[in-house]
Amino acid sequence: MEQNEQLVHEHAVFINSTVNSVYNLIVAIPGSHLAISYLKNAYQNDPFRVALELFLVFFAIKYMLSRKYKPNDNNVVLTEKEVDDLVEEWQPEPLAPKLTSYDRFNLEKTPMIVGAQSAKAKVVGHTKPLMNLATSNYLNLVASEQIRQKAIDTLRNYGVGSCGPPGFYGTIDVHMDLERDISRFLGTDDAIIYAQGFSTISSVIPAFAKRGDYLVVDAGVNFAIQKGVQISRSIIRTFKHNDMEDLERVLNDINTEHIVHKKRLTRRFIVTEGLFANFGDIAPLDKLVELKKKFKYRLILDESQSIGVIGRRGAGLTDLYNIDAKEIDMISGSLANAVCGSGGFCAGSVEVIDHQRLSGSAYCFSASMPAMLAVSASEAFRILEQQPAILKELAERILAFRQVLTHKSLEPFIYLESGDINCPSPFFHICVKKSYLQVHTLDNEDKVSREAEERLLQDVVDECAYQGVLITRAKYVYEQEQNCPRPSIKISITTGLNKKENEKAANTVKSAIVKVFGKWRK
Repeated sequence: MEQNEQLVHEHAVFINSTVNSVYNLIVAIPGSHLAISYLKNAYQNDPFRVALELFLVFFAIKYMLSRKYKPNDNNVVLTEKEVDDLVEEWQPEPLAPKLTSYDRFNLEKTPMIVGAQSAKAKVVGHTKPLMNLATSNYLNLVASEQIRQKAIDTLRNYGVGSCGPPGFYGTIDVHMDLERDISRFLGTDDAIIYAQGFSTISSVIPAFAKRGDYLVVDAGVNFAIQKGVQISRSIIRTFKHNDMEDLERVLNDINTEHIVHKKRLTRRFIVTEGLFANFGDIAPLDKLVELKKKFKYRLILDESQSIGVIGRRGAGLTDLYNIDAKEIDMISGSLANAVCGSGGFCAGSVEVIDHQRLSGSAYCFSASMPAMLAVSASEAFRILEQQPAILKELAERILAFRQVLTHKSLEPFIYLESGDINCPSPFFHICVKKSYLQVHTLDNEDKVSREAEERLLQDVVDECAYQGVLITRAKYVYEQEQNCPRPSIKISITTGLNKKENEKAANTVKSAIVKVFGKWRK
């Protein structure tokens, strides 16, 4: 018994001496008294916290010392023969999906122009040049010797490309000259140019509208605007195409929603086109400005189709409605249509433009516009100011062509999307009447398919080409369009054809429609 007590006593002495040695060792560490004091206080005030911290320490140590997991640990080991068999069986996926019959039809019917673009183009498969009504060369500036000579001189002085984004060594004096020319022409404080027309509006919108902001968008806007709206990730509300009553309803609904749910105030924009690419009609800018002021919204106006052709000076909708351009927060547009250049622009206040120089993705990350194309656009604006008569000439061609296509003989077959005979749009869409399609529906179908309708219109295009006139069907990205328009033939008027040629082209289109529609599905 005494021996056991002595053994216990020796063990206790050993433990005490060990603890004292460890304690003395810890105390000898600089700052250890602070840690000991912290543990004592923490244990007295919150013993659960100490237990949790100790558990986390032990867990971390265990995790660091545990065996590392490798993703391929459970892989099945194959023999060399099995690997060879699998390789033999493997078939790579095609780089592109297999073409449908409709895809092949579109490729086969794509015309190929030989040589330079012009009002009378040489097309493969045709011995004589065709009167070209398929491009946006409305003012025939591609044939301007004045622009051509300026472009050649600039090419010799500056070379082909600028070799860098505008913010990094890509901006040169002709770019700044073009920005000044645009702002002066439109009547805004400043302007910025982009290298690509499509990416202009699709970059301008997300530069200002972010997640949580409101974009109230016309349902008929073009594909580039749709992409810009989608990229912004804002809250999107659409209103019926060119319907100002529906726009006002949407704006009232947003206001009511914010009052009821007490939502925070965010940025709000109305987004629309001046001249709609998909319809050929014009937005009521006076009413848009009135609503934007009433509901305190900003207005983004895309003038890609209207710049250079609409208004007394060709300055777009602000010129047509006699509204100060500074009333519009952002005016964007393409320089690749009537202006005979490349890229696009955005005009507005100095603050709006400066913001885009750092936040416009297409401006920051794309090589800037070639110098010769910037000079070509500047020269085009100069021509518009010096020769306003070309706009009157274009208006005469438009009216004459419309009058032919609204003839009574065509009423059973087609209609124009922009039906107003006095509409100043330099292009218009010819669509098949639904009543005609209903009469020509086959027994085995409920309605005429889109492909069949497209093929009918292509027959008209082919007949016109055979008779010496080049026109085209309107093309869309069907799978991605928010509200894909109906199939149509798009006619683009040009001053490159004189009055007699313009009248002849109009009558050719008319006779082709009558001929093709008269015998379709008979």
